[in-house]
Amino acid sequence: MRACPTFLSRGLLALWIGLTVLACSHPGAASAADDAARHVAIQFSFDRPIEASMAPFFMAAKDGLFGAEHLVVSFNSAAGSPDALARIARGDIDLALVDINELIRFRDRTDAAPIKAVFVLFNRAPYAIVARRSRGIHTLSDLEGKTVGVADSDLSIRLWPALAHQNGVNAAHVRFYKMSAAVREPILSAGQVDAVAGFSYLSAVNLRDRGVPADDLAVLRYADYGCEAYGFAVVVNPSFAASKPDAVKGFVRALIGGLNATVKEPERAVDEVVSRMEDGVRDLELARLSTVLADNILTDEVRRNGLGGVDPVRFDRAIAQIAQDFKFRRRPATSDIFDEQFLPPMAGRLIN
Repeated sequence: MRACPTFLSRGLLALWIGLTVLACSHPGAASAADDAARHVAIQFSFDRPIEASMAPFFMAAKDGLFGAEHLVVSFNSAAGSPDALARIARGDIDLALVDINELIRFRDRTDAAPIKAVFVLFNRAPYAIVARRSRGIHTLSDLEGKTVGVADSDLSIRLWPALAHQNGVNAAHVRFYKMSAAVREPILSAGQVDAVAGFSYLSAVNLRDRGVPADDLAVLRYADYGCEAYGFAVVVNPSFAASKPDAVKGFVRALIGGLNATVKEPERAVDEVVSRMEDGVRDLELARLSTVLADNILTDEVRRNGLGGVDPVRFDRAIAQIAQDFKFRRRPATSDIFDEQFLPPMAGRLIN
């Protein structure tokens, strides 16, 4: 009986030696195992269902750019920016795409985790009032005396007071009709309201798809009327950023590569998006992608300074506009919200 442990030990030793010899005789297998062990798993959340503006992330995955950075990225969707930020704060996910203006408000809470943005995807916020020209609305001032539909979860309306003040619109003369986001476009197309608040690349494209003539739509983009706000940005869990800074930098590099691929091959990018949607319509998403690239991502500022960053002076003006309808406990500085250390040098952020 005493021989059993010895026999077992010798058997395990022989097995270990055999596996070691096998691994050494197949260096490729050993290298692959080592490479897999070096990969970092990332849980990433979008703040809304999949649509065309998310193409750069999926192109980075499709083209192996995340893998080249030793990352394994899993995607899921949250129920809005507040939900995505809550997930980040709890550590349920590592990175997320959220509205940076919602992050600014979130950070002012007394119990807020020190979450920061590390890459700005939308250089201009997509906020807009989408109106019917047939209702006599052509410019922002024409909204006086009209009814604007606003969804309960709409973020654009939070900057309406600053926009109205800046453009001399008497906000008291604009009526707001609260509704569900699901009926925003149907209500406008049916003529129950004169305009709706929302995102230009979503509502305007959806309305054209519903049969509203393009020449009957007035897309009043906040950015065209002096709104300084940036839009959607990638945020990171603070603990993840501190413990795996190289992974965050690699994610940003891969995303930039995916964005360049999206700009170069929009039709392939849309195919990748639609393949991940339950009921995506290719032509609709292609129109959406074209709109968002032109209006929100490839701005003059981005062409000058590169993708992903912010202009501190402009960012401070954007915070001042938020402050017109939001009482900060302590008004934040740019560095409280955005961390530029994860961005590559400008040469690595220019649009190819």
